[in-house]
Amino acid sequence: MIQFLDLKEINQRHKVQMMKAFEEVLDSGWYILGDSVRKFEHEFALYCGTNHCIGVANGLDALILIIEGYKELGFFKTGDEILVPSNTYIASILAITKAGLKPVLVEPAIESYLLDVSLAEQHISSRTKAIMPVHLYGQVCSMDEINRLAEKYHLKVIEDSAQSQGAVYKGKKCGSLGDASAFSFYPGKNLGALGDAGAITTDDEELATVIRAYRNYGSHKKYENIYLGINSRLDELQAAFLSVKLKTLDEENQRRRQIAQFYIDNLANPALFLPFAKGTGVENLLSHIFHVFAVRTLDREGFKKYLDASGVQTVIHYPIPPHKQKAYKGWNNLSFPISEKIHQEVISMPMSRVLAPGDYKKLVEIVNGFKP
Repeated sequence: MIQFLDLKEINQRHKVQMMKAFEEVLDSGWYILGDSVRKFEHEFALYCGTNHCIGVANGLDALILIIEGYKELGFFKTGDEILVPSNTYIASILAITKAGLKPVLVEPAIESYLLDVSLAEQHISSRTKAIMPVHLYGQVCSMDEINRLAEKYHLKVIEDSAQSQGAVYKGKKCGSLGDASAFSFYPGKNLGALGDAGAITTDDEELATVIRAYRNYGSHKKYENIYLGINSRLDELQAAFLSVKLKTLDEENQRRRQIAQFYIDNLANPALFLPFAKGTGVENLLSHIFHVFAVRTLDREGFKKYLDASGVQTVIHYPIPPHKQKAYKGWNNLSFPISEKIHQEVISMPMSRVLAPGDYKKLVEIVNGFKP
């Protein structure tokens, strides 16, 4: 069996250091918002090139807290609109809804699966206050164009960097490309914790100050509450584990690029649409960390069954577009044909640092043998 993602093996290389980190946290006697969280926040801010990092419970909370922070500062109010891609994981949209704002869905470019900036401007209204580029599958959006559009209409740019830890755009890392950025450290991410975890990065000191309180019941000082906050704190253990794994993140991202390069150079089945054309040098493409290597095929069901029978695990990211989910039943009759096409055809190949050469070479042979 060629596993889609072997988390046990991925974390095995860090076991000694992580056990040491566990003992240090245990022996410290301090388990919430202590030295380990402060250390990781400092390290991750330096890594991303921002002035501030705030550790939180998960990636969804990170997005919600950014929006709530801007509401407290008077930039947003209930009912304002945020542009967001129509084909993202639903968490991007849930965050906007949960914070009391209105998501406005914008179609992606089918070649990149990323928000099509050329379509975004027509969706801007007097109520639009922000744009949320989602660096889906680990690939950075066209941030120069997005920031120009935001500047033109005085919009905040909230990066959803849940899948793009370490991706670089024109010399700057994700997390430093907008006004604020939300990260998820779900175990399957390129920088993954051993449970739920998340963070926010920003250069905005006012926003960071509000969020630090908001994540902690709205309090900077115990039992004195400034805001109607929530409990969303990165815990000491996960912070300690993330500090260990951050040291090798760039190396692990590069390994993924190398595997992606092999796929692009050697996958030759005409039934597949690859994320890049053959001959593209993705091994040196720092703007993509290949959190997911997603291909498309018109016969996804047949392709998946074939791979299952051949001993290859795959995952569909994602089978149902947000506007077709029951949670957003008011949108179910809307039409987003590009997003719908992607969600009907996309399927993700095994991809991780620990994927053995023998396995990804065998996978290419199997995939090239598929006949719809």
